[in-house]
Amino acid sequence: MAVATRRFSAAPRISIWKALLYVALIIGVIFTLAPVVYMFSQAFTPEAQTMVWPIRWIPETPTIGNFQRIMSDPTLPVFRWLINSLVVATSVTALVLFICSLTAYAYARLEFPGRDAIFFLLLTSLMIPGAVTFIPNFLLMRNLGWLNSYNGVIWLHGANVFGVFLLRQHFLSLPKELEEAAVVDGAGRFRIYWQIALPLVKTALVALGIFTFLANWNDLFWPLVILSDRNMLTLPVGLQVLGQGNYVQRGITMAAAALATTPPLILYAIFQRRIVEGISMTGMGGR
Repeated sequence: MAVATRRFSAAPRISIWKALLYVALIIGVIFTLAPVVYMFSQAFTPEAQTMVWPIRWIPETPTIGNFQRIMSDPTLPVFRWLINSLVVATSVTALVLFICSLTAYAYARLEFPGRDAIFFLLLTSLMIPGAVTFIPNFLLMRNLGWLNSYNGVIWLHGANVFGVFLLRQHFLSLPKELEEAAVVDGAGRFRIYWQIALPLVKTALVALGIFTFLANWNDLFWPLVILSDRNMLTLPVGLQVLGQGNYVQRGITMAAAALATTPPLILYAIFQRRIVEGISMTGMGGR
């Protein structure tokens, strides 16, 4: 009877903790979504109504005039900045997927002296702050003549250690029997990598591709340093330019911010499951 009483009294405690957890999650969601909702609301609000207090979460007279202006006004090349960001992010993503996958496959399958030691040194570079390498990278771009050039933005980010680690772990989880059978059939090492190993780690490739695309889509600091031509700016740098001056046109700025936010939201909504799968399988590789 005493055991039954303890079990009965424990049940409300569990439900209370769950309720508190749900309340905390709901509060977190509200604080996360509120700026996004406000941004889209201001993007569809006429400029004259953007400074109204209290805040109006739903515009009284919704308009697409802010979007029309940033698409047509030659003094506000937001659409050009959008295309620039798309070109840079796509190019970097393609480079990262190819270079990191090729490097990761070499560390996972090729036997050469000092392989594990070199890979360990590669991983230790993750502990080096990016600010430490900023000046050397800038001097390198200057010596190559890549200042105010997309080469200076794209090639510097064309590979990363995290991508090598992520893909190496997935390559290690693949059965070697598949590659041994391909060798018997006369396949070379690159063909095995390209036609057999790479398709089997597509989940990790999708996750790495999305992470890389979003990181470069949102990158502000490096393009701000490298690019000086107004027509070559990426969208995050362009948003920083729109926010300068004594008078900021909030409707136009929010419309541009909405354009910058939409692609990441769409990508994450479509590939959310792939991202989770790619990261959750990272630790499954063996030696």
